[in-house]
Amino acid sequence: MVDKLNIQSEMRAFDGKDRGFYDSLTEEEQRKFAPFLMIRWGSAVEATREMEEYYVIATNERLNRNFFSINTARHKKLQWLMATSVSPNLGLHRHPWIAPYKRDKQQSAKRRALAKMYPDINDRDLDVLVQITTDQEIKEYHKNMGEDV
Repeated sequence: MVDKLNIQSEMRAFDGKDRGFYDSLTEEEQRKFAPFLMIRWGSAVEATREMEEYYVIATNERLNRNFFSINTARHKKLQWLMATSVSPNLGLHRHPWIAPYKRDKQQSAKRRALAKMYPDINDRDLDVLVQITTDQEIKEYHKNMGEDV
């Protein structure tokens, strides 16, 4: 029997907008299905910068805001259907794991610079920006602002 609850299968269904995926799971698999983990994996892709940004923004807008106000135990199918709205249906992507936020007492220079650039950003989004922003982009920003690099 094929295990449909491995991250590769879930992300293939996520990217492919497979709205029948949840219904194809056995009752046991449906009980084990973890919407939070699916969102963590689904929000990040290794692709063009535009595609990476699209996935982060679409996940925030469509899932992160009120996703867990929907009772997870009773409405996992609805959560899955909402998740299928994230993908632009432009092929399959590799979805790297982004670990949950842990406050680090020593922030990196890149993180401090991005926090200064985007003062209203939340910590989770800042973590994603730290991962997808290059040091060169930070240097260019400082240069454009007339700051010594």
